[in-house]
Amino acid sequence: MPFERSTLWGVRQKLGKDLVLWPGATVFVEDEEGRVLLGRRRDNGEWAMPGGGAEEGQSFAATALDEFREEVGLEADRDDLIAFACVSEPRDHVVHYPNGDVTHYFGIWFVLRRWRGEPTPDGDELVEVGWFGRDDLPRPLMHSTAVAFAHYERYLATGRFQVG
Repeated sequence: MPFERSTLWGVRQKLGKDLVLWPGATVFVEDEEGRVLLGRRRDNGEWAMPGGGAEEGQSFAATALDEFREEVGLEADRDDLIAFACVSEPRDHVVHYPNGDVTHYFGIWFVLRRWRGEPTPDGDELVEVGWFGRDDLPRPLMHSTAVAFAHYERYLATGRFQVG
């Protein structure tokens, strides 16, 4: 979706260039072989997990499922989302957009191991998608995605929800 029709664009019409604090959700999609689905972003060329900011009135789970469907064309059930971490540290999830906007996202990361369909990039936000081993990730990797991988490894090692 072009920026001019996005939810963030609508908020910018009201707030101007002030920092926006924005709830969001990201989906860590892992297949049976342990590979992770990543998409290459159109705006900065970095590889990232499907995810984004919430629309007005959306929950974290609804945001995750909507972004998952919109960005990679896959469907999933809410009951299959497993929350494994949150992100709120500015150093990890402040996004600087090419147009000069700066947004501080507060998000929940979900792991998802069941879905329907074949991944296809939306062509607007993501221009390419691919499956990658956790030890063979593409570059450049979006910083918040790298943080998600670190949280996921700690989650697997401890079984505890990660806070960052």
